[in-house]
Amino acid sequence: METLVPIALTALLVQNVILSQFFGICPFIGVSKKTESAIGMGLAVTFVMVVSSSVSWLVYEYILVPCDMTYMRTITFILVISSLVQFVEMVVKKFSPKLYKLLGVYLPLITTNCAVLGIAVLSIDNQYNLIETIVFSLFSALGFTLVIYLFSVIRERLELAPIPEALRGVPIALITASIMSIIFMGFGGII
Repeated sequence: METLVPIALTALLVQNVILSQFFGICPFIGVSKKTESAIGMGLAVTFVMVVSSSVSWLVYEYILVPCDMTYMRTITFILVISSLVQFVEMVVKKFSPKLYKLLGVYLPLITTNCAVLGIAVLSIDNQYNLIETIVFSLFSALGFTLVIYLFSVIRERLELAPIPEALRGVPIALITASIMSIIFMGFGGII
């Protein structure tokens, strides 16, 4: 238990999956224009990240390691992730067509979201057990959701702000993301 809290806080704030490790930048910039779609993407990524990391850990520990096939780790993790994304896509399409339309192309792109694959690989590289993997992936996903939500709120406000034409759109978004990154790095001194 005493190791879970530092793992959780580090994954959530200090080593944030977007702002520190630079995983998941494509949906971070692409889906964060509207708060509703940012929350939907965050929830979808959270589900996929936690379940895929857990399943990937189980497959790695109980199939790949005993069979001496650890070199198949990446392709196996991608298969697990793509299967889960297909499941999430079917559920979102059935139960929330509006969210499905808002997420657009970014929902199937969770399959190639390096944040999801990166967290699964990092949990193995950090030699976490199953519980630590679940905590690490959950708080990494919550960190992803928190950052994409905060960024979407800021971007919505920036749309109404008197910003010079040359900085509108992606330039001001990147400037904002860099300032957010500096702020989150400040948590390193606390944790």
